[in-house]
Amino acid sequence: MMNILLLEDDRILSDSLKEYLEYEGYHVDTAYTGVEVYDLTFSKKYDLYIFDVNVPEENGFDVFKALKESGDETPVIYITALTDINSITHAFNIGAEDYIKKPFDPEELVVRIKVKYDTQDKNMVHYGDVIYDPYRREVRKGAELIALGKVQQQLFHELITRKGKVVDTMQLMDCLENPNANALRVNLAKLKNKLGIEIRNIRGQGYMLEEL
Repeated sequence: MMNILLLEDDRILSDSLKEYLEYEGYHVDTAYTGVEVYDLTFSKKYDLYIFDVNVPEENGFDVFKALKESGDETPVIYITALTDINSITHAFNIGAEDYIKKPFDPEELVVRIKVKYDTQDKNMVHYGDVIYDPYRREVRKGAELIALGKVQQQLFHELITRKGKVVDTMQLMDCLENPNANALRVNLAKLKNKLGIEIRNIRGQGYMLEEL
């Protein structure tokens, strides 16, 4: 599920866009001021920003610029009543993915999101309520981003990208900093507990995630 942060100070428009986007299957958090964006992005990673420009405290251009300068690579689509060429040019110069002029039909926004990001969604690996992005190496359980350590993340990558197949024990050992059987068992047990998944031990061969 794509996590979207919507910055829009018009609460009626914000609520209606959130409802529409969530009906389409996206998870949406809302912010009404630029400062609220910083608070939300400090503790959570998003797949897409949808920002208005003229919002209280700090405008949508400056907020996105500051996020990019901090190393945040999340793409942004602007929704704004600003229709002058200078504003449009500035938005794309700072890295905007798209620019939609108000008023607009929410369906247009969804179409643009799907055209740009559906390819990414098709690459996701699903396992029960666990969703894995093999390119970003991100793991989600439902809408929650799960932080795995380097070792457990590598182990999970090997297992989830070969679900239904046995992964050789020695191949999994290569994911460990100090390879040994006990360390492998401990890390796999922690991985099972964090994600609520079953990792089957195939004696003498390796481990596998069975197809659900």
